[in-house]
Amino acid sequence: MNETILIKAGHLVTMDARNSILNGDLLIKDGKIEKLGEIGKVQDNATVIDAHGCVVLPGFVQTHIHLCQTLFRGAADDLALIDWLKQRVWPLEAAHNAASVAASARLGIAELIKGGTSCALTMETVNHTEEVFKVVEAAGFRATVGKCMMDKGDDVPAELNEHTAESIAASLALLERWNGGADGRIRYCFAPRFAVSCTPELLSTVAGHARERGVMIHTHASENQTECGIVEQDTGLRNIAYLDSLGLTGPHVALAHCVHVSGDELEILKRTGTNVAHCPSSNLKLGSGIAPIKEMLDAGISVSLGADGAACNNRLDMFTEMRTAALLQKALHGPEVLPANRALRMATIDGARAMGLDREIGSLEPGKRADVIVLDIANLHSTPKPADLASTIVYSAQPHDVQTAIIDGRLVMKNRELLTLNEAQVIADANNQAADLFRRAGLGVA
Repeated sequence: MNETILIKAGHLVTMDARNSILNGDLLIKDGKIEKLGEIGKVQDNATVIDAHGCVVLPGFVQTHIHLCQTLFRGAADDLALIDWLKQRVWPLEAAHNAASVAASARLGIAELIKGGTSCALTMETVNHTEEVFKVVEAAGFRATVGKCMMDKGDDVPAELNEHTAESIAASLALLERWNGGADGRIRYCFAPRFAVSCTPELLSTVAGHARERGVMIHTHASENQTECGIVEQDTGLRNIAYLDSLGLTGPHVALAHCVHVSGDELEILKRTGTNVAHCPSSNLKLGSGIAPIKEMLDAGISVSLGADGAACNNRLDMFTEMRTAALLQKALHGPEVLPANRALRMATIDGARAMGLDREIGSLEPGKRADVIVLDIANLHSTPKPADLASTIVYSAQPHDVQTAIIDGRLVMKNRELLTLNEAQVIADANNQAADLFRRAGLGVA
């Protein structure tokens, strides 16, 4: 399946430790980056991509996504988090079947690839997560996927309300089947939804299994003030302190959002090396607030970026997230805060590091897996030719500027054409499945 690919004459924004930028070529062989710089003749059957005047950079890494929610786009707008969950998202997740989950995942992955994202950490719903793994495998995408776990909570639909032991058993079965699949391109993570919908027994058991088996935990934390109040009332602890007491912190843990955190909780995140997945657009659209990203970065806390789901964004677009993250912190703390290159690192190598993949992806360096995108910057909105490429990528570039996408050394998009997914069919299937899904959920939205 791997081919030899030569990307010629691009601006190589490597995102290595020195933030090196080279003008030249990039050679991909056997799924890996073999060489950067001036490359001479290669084998006759190599695929050659002309990147003259284009930026070549690592594929974006999103550390908080819900592929199962892509069909919910536009169906849960203008609601606060708890109402958003109870009135729209949970009923729709409960109504999902295997076909609608698969259609939702295909739609999400197609959008991610076309916008330059090559890898995602994604939390699915309680049922039919197997379908997401199948779509990830077929599409050539790179993902760490977790089945949502929920064993408590008010107003939870019966289809989503699990028994603790059954939830854990189902997660372990998916781990055994899929972790390390597709030559390591697919991984499994435990994905308890959040403290409000999980018993302490489930959370502490997950913490033990994750450490024992060396896999990630992906959950939500401190997104919304109402959520934080419920956790503190039920446990006597603030949200992140509660998760820490049960073992759900550490370098293998990604906590999405972390908007409402105390100084003591910031210290927990720092001390434990826990990763924060910042979702600025989602936090703004749900009215949840603005996460203290400057304080986190100043403390050395790991922060990466994610779009969240299409039900609350409604885009799965890393360009929007980079730009929004930077602008929000500037508005709060001044224009020097979170410069473009820092935001770009959050979208690439920092995301890879949060997923434990920084030795494999996240930068353009020989020996790393070839997750690479080619970005056309000769457009009206990115002209004149920039002196600062990171600035152009973060503040000016848009998803449709991505011309080529390579994941694990395989072309998945060339000249804006998806090669592993049929775009027209993806759209048609998504519309058909969404209509059926909304009927099953009893929501007259689509």
